[in-house]
Amino acid sequence: MNQTFSPVQRIVQQHRRGAAVGLYSVCCSHPLVLRAAMRVALAYDTPLLVEATSNQVDQFGGYTGMTPAQFREHLLQLAREQAFPAERLILGGDHLGPNAWQRQDAATAMAHAETLVAAYAGAGFHKIHLDCSMRCADDPERLSDETVALRSARLCEAAEAAAAAAGLPPPVYVIGTEVPVPGGEAALADAGAPTAPSAAARTLEVHRQAFAAAGLRDAWRRVVALVVQPGVDFDASHIQHYDPRQAAALSEWLAGHPGLVFEAHSTDYQREASLHAMVRDHFAILKVGPAATFALREALLALCQIEDELVVPAQRSRLMQVLEDVMLAKPQHWRAHYAGSSDEQRVLRRYGLSDRCRYYWGEPEVAAAVQRLFLNLDAREIPLPLLSQHLPDQYLDVLQGQLSTRAQALVQHKIGRVLAQYARACSRNRAELPVPAL
Repeated sequence: MNQTFSPVQRIVQQHRRGAAVGLYSVCCSHPLVLRAAMRVALAYDTPLLVEATSNQVDQFGGYTGMTPAQFREHLLQLAREQAFPAERLILGGDHLGPNAWQRQDAATAMAHAETLVAAYAGAGFHKIHLDCSMRCADDPERLSDETVALRSARLCEAAEAAAAAAGLPPPVYVIGTEVPVPGGEAALADAGAPTAPSAAARTLEVHRQAFAAAGLRDAWRRVVALVVQPGVDFDASHIQHYDPRQAAALSEWLAGHPGLVFEAHSTDYQREASLHAMVRDHFAILKVGPAATFALREALLALCQIEDELVVPAQRSRLMQVLEDVMLAKPQHWRAHYAGSSDEQRVLRRYGLSDRCRYYWGEPEVAAAVQRLFLNLDAREIPLPLLSQHLPDQYLDVLQGQLSTRAQALVQHKIGRVLAQYARACSRNRAELPVPAL
């Protein structure tokens, strides 16, 4: 992973020279998702960019219990198990800034953020998203672009120093002020319109000035992407789909900035044709997270339904009930995201597109139930009719002899079908081809 020439910069350069290529970013820490991502990257001969978010992984452990150095080792161990070449891995840090400490005053939150960014850069995370767009407890309601830029430059200094002290290549950076909410909106009505070119230009200029004032001119040359709002988002039940016409002015503006691409957040659940179009339109870094764990949850629920048909009640994993019980006992990860009656919240906890249950797979009771589910199903042969009923796409590949019926293989296959859309958009882009008629 310690390349002297950054693969991120290489892909950005290829894209800006006219190649129909991009880079997809898997923002997830779940082992089954990461294993599926490695299989997809091997199948499509792409690099694999894995990003840890600031609430997943931090100097205190985050909700995964892992520091940046521990997450790196976790990923490398999975790569060894999957025979995935370590040199094909790119580590990134997502929303690195005061996000986790917004309820504290700015001085305290930014001190934590400096330590956070230094821990990421010092552990070999090469792609650093500097995100100071959120307000802290003593900030005004809306931060100025100048404040965001000055804070981002401060964190860039910490990253530069930490990478140098660790003897690592200097990081590449992603900046921006119009950053979508991590993990999707509480309500799609809160989603923003596509960023105006004038706003993008202002963001870029104030960051350039802030980096220059901090003596970070060399780091500025490694700013590869600008986070903007391309007009895509989702909440628990709805999806805002990409409209190339609305983003056209923004894409045209980027033509005057040959070293940059756009980074698109919240691209989960977009149509595959839209992903191809976004890469064509210079949204060349596509981030996906909840859609992958949504597929994980779908696969596990399907396996639970198969288990109910094959296993006597006393021996069943009861995975979905265990998950529900833990979510009710520890509601901090979903309560602010799911409105409505108790029945409506119950449905959203299990099926919501924002997939807040992704925060709970690491809970000991839930992890034990997943393991019990896998053991139960792997101890017997899954009848093909049940597979066809509950996992029809996987059934077709089992029929072709291309997929095992082992539980983990079925889960990874379902996740991989989601991630493969991103791999195709970034490596086999077909945005200019007409959509075939049904």
